[in-house]
Amino acid sequence: MNNKNIFKFAVILFTAASFCLLSCNSTSQESKREQITFDYTQEDARKAEIDRIKKLMSVKPAEALWRAKLVNDETIIDITSKALRDFCIASLDQKDYQELYFAYSSLCAAGYEQLANEVISKAELEGLYFKQIPGYGIKKSEVPLKNISQCIAGTVTVWVDLGIKVHGGMGYADRVIGSGFFIDERGYLITNHHVIADVVDPKYEGYGKVYIKLAGDEENRIPAKIIGWDKTHDLALLKTEVKPPYVFSLGSSSDLKSGDRVYAIGSPLGLESTLTSGVVSSTNRKIFTTGSVLQIDASVNSGNSGGPCIDSNGNVQAVVFAGIPRYQGLNFAIPVEYLKQELPILYYGGLRNAAWLGGYGKTYKVSNRQAGLEVQYFVPSSAFARAGIKSGDIITSIDGKVVNSLEDIQNILRTYVPETIVKCSYLDSEKQKRNCLLYLTERPASPGYYFYQNDTIQNSFLALYGISLVPSSTSNSRTYLITKVLNGSVADEAGFSENDPVTIGKIQFNDDKSQMYTEFAVKRRKKGYLDVSIGLPSNLDGPNYF
Repeated sequence: MNNKNIFKFAVILFTAASFCLLSCNSTSQESKREQITFDYTQEDARKAEIDRIKKLMSVKPAEALWRAKLVNDETIIDITSKALRDFCIASLDQKDYQELYFAYSSLCAAGYEQLANEVISKAELEGLYFKQIPGYGIKKSEVPLKNISQCIAGTVTVWVDLGIKVHGGMGYADRVIGSGFFIDERGYLITNHHVIADVVDPKYEGYGKVYIKLAGDEENRIPAKIIGWDKTHDLALLKTEVKPPYVFSLGSSSDLKSGDRVYAIGSPLGLESTLTSGVVSSTNRKIFTTGSVLQIDASVNSGNSGGPCIDSNGNVQAVVFAGIPRYQGLNFAIPVEYLKQELPILYYGGLRNAAWLGGYGKTYKVSNRQAGLEVQYFVPSSAFARAGIKSGDIITSIDGKVVNSLEDIQNILRTYVPETIVKCSYLDSEKQKRNCLLYLTERPASPGYYFYQNDTIQNSFLALYGISLVPSSTSNSRTYLITKVLNGSVADEAGFSENDPVTIGKIQFNDDKSQMYTEFAVKRRKKGYLDVSIGLPSNLDGPNYF
């Protein structure tokens, strides 16, 4: 963590206690956005959709093909599949291997592998796509590991120079200090996004330069170029024009268990080449919105952010990203699996936009065994709605990769980019296996707020508060009857139950739309229909959104 960062996860942990209502939205959403249906058996609807598809072909050929498959018109399917093939050819000519990789993947998912092979074979494509990615088979440092302290040579101090800050009439050097580590002999290194966030923020208008300092070299600052960054998973890939004295291997944090010994290396408070040790306290802390992180008790302080968390063999098992000041031993690290999944996308440069499907759900269990992902809610305009998936259906695989849990689908989505077609297998309400095609779009900054904006209160509150509602009054459009309460939801913890009458009052959001607050007037059946007025906060992002 750096000395400017205010840790967002602390806000999440203490939301209920510190929720601040900075803005108000008291709109009643009475302009109800009814559930959209896509009935292409009607000729007018088919013609209108085909016209839209033709306009999409030149800008979003994968989406055009996906929509054509849903309309099931052979002529437009043929046109759009060939348009996507031509896009693959253009990407190959331009050596844009990431565009090619995911367009090729979309063609194959849609059933046109033969068309894709006209451009390039799958083996050749994978060779081009993965060949140069740092950490993916690039030759590791030949220096044999004799002891853990030897790994210090592969770590750096990351300096972000933001120029001069004026306060009280005086000028001060404005800088951020973090840590990083080499993963490739060509000079590629990893740090946290929040260390370099100001430099890549399009809203930042000040001066910003990134440098590194090698371990043991207190004088020289070496310029570093930011290659790719991901705000969601707090990762960034940098490159310098130096030959690293030591290159780390990426391990597998899936092998870690509570109690395993780990070591953290970084520059806490600017004290370079600091190595601390501890154990894994937990492997499943729900701090990130799209996955779990590791909790470690190795000492971590301001300046450690972006440094490696390694095992006794020197393999990187995680990336240190946060600690809570004044709480010793309560520190967190990003599993190396997330980094390995992200590296191909980070390497091809720029902002990494996360992919999603527009749904909300939980792990489906049979006799305590994880057996899929239950889709509990999806926004009306989502891929689920268009593909015919219903609430309660259970996803079992994506592109042939097994989905047993919510975490499985987050891991799969982490390897894709938006504007990609994927195959989906699922179980319907009769537990019959079905297949469909889904289209990945860009994950919004606040999924819950997106749901609220694009659906009715009675529908979206299933995801936002865990309650299914039906209107119960013709005179008051904000009065409902609760028909379902999700176990473990905000409403469940507040004591709401089925058949409770409820009236929705004022709805408010904080500035970044990451939290909402709703006033409820409810007659709780379990309390003899006693009238209760209660205000409930809700996080508008989290692992259940996918």
